[in-house]
Amino acid sequence: MRGLAAPIVKLVVFALVTILASYVLIATITNAGYGKQTAYRAQFSDVAGLVTGDEVRIAGVRVGQVSSIELATTGGRTIAEVGLEVSSEVRLPSGVQALIRYRNLVGQRYVALTEGDGSAGRALPADGVIPLASTKPALDLTTLFGGFQPLFQALSPDDVNRLSYEVIQVFQGEGGTVQSLLGHVASLTSSLADKDAVIGSVIDNLNSVVGTVAARDQQLSDLVVSLQQFVTGLSADRDAIFDSLQTIDGLAVATTDLLTQARPPLAADIQALGDLSTNLADSGDVLEGFLQLAPTKIDLITRTAINGSWFNFYLCSASGVVTLPGAPLDAAGLPIPDAVQLPAGGAANGSAGCS
Repeated sequence: MRGLAAPIVKLVVFALVTILASYVLIATITNAGYGKQTAYRAQFSDVAGLVTGDEVRIAGVRVGQVSSIELATTGGRTIAEVGLEVSSEVRLPSGVQALIRYRNLVGQRYVALTEGDGSAGRALPADGVIPLASTKPALDLTTLFGGFQPLFQALSPDDVNRLSYEVIQVFQGEGGTVQSLLGHVASLTSSLADKDAVIGSVIDNLNSVVGTVAARDQQLSDLVVSLQQFVTGLSADRDAIFDSLQTIDGLAVATTDLLTQARPPLAADIQALGDLSTNLADSGDVLEGFLQLAPTKIDLITRTAINGSWFNFYLCSASGVVTLPGAPLDAAGLPIPDAVQLPAGGAANGSAGCS
């Protein structure tokens, strides 16, 4: 038994701690109050977004929670009656006012209690009712920001965030930001007013463009119809276009193979052409003389060929110099050549001619 005492004690302590922690967690999630609480009721014309368990605050300090939300009828009008549980240590004056305010941008609400006029010295009894005249519902943010939508479209994201933050600060009861909010809105309005000329110019230009398009309505219609016909024609010939693309692909492949095979000979021809150009440039005088005499020679050759497609050539003359061994030398030490008569047509001095 003595050996089992320690584990049992540890188990009991663990269970107590777990139960206490679970209670604190549940109380925190459900906004449950601690200690003795006093019940009150508050009448509202609109409690949209308020749910059971939302906080009740005084000067920003949590003092209770919403216990119930029910419908009630007063003066032939249907209203919402909200049950409030407030710590008994907090004394509510008879003229207390209840306001529903935004807790965050997500849309959570809380009930704020403030001291009203004529409440000094008197306390609100338990289960007392805060009348409709002393309550204010929360403002509908959807409607508010929907009204700001045209302004938001003309602002930068930073300006929208700043404006939204200041609006939320006002809704949370920080009245000191009202002046800043109005000043910021005035500044934004002035900025938009300064751009009035630019906006007007854009509208005028847009109006001019629309007028020009309207004046050419028939041309625009014809363009659309022609484009539609062109697209329809392409759609009808898509098979032929596809086949031609395949043919073009085959032609590109064949051309590539041809160029691959012809590239080495073509490179050799280009190199040889370069050599020929170099040779012609080196013998420019000879080439120029040939080009000058070529027309005359071609003319003469052409006249000799008038009798038929053949030519006759005859040896008209020949000449030469023969130097024999043992011939005398001239002043320069070179042998003096002797003219030798050649038997060619009886020409003298080694020359032969045609009569």
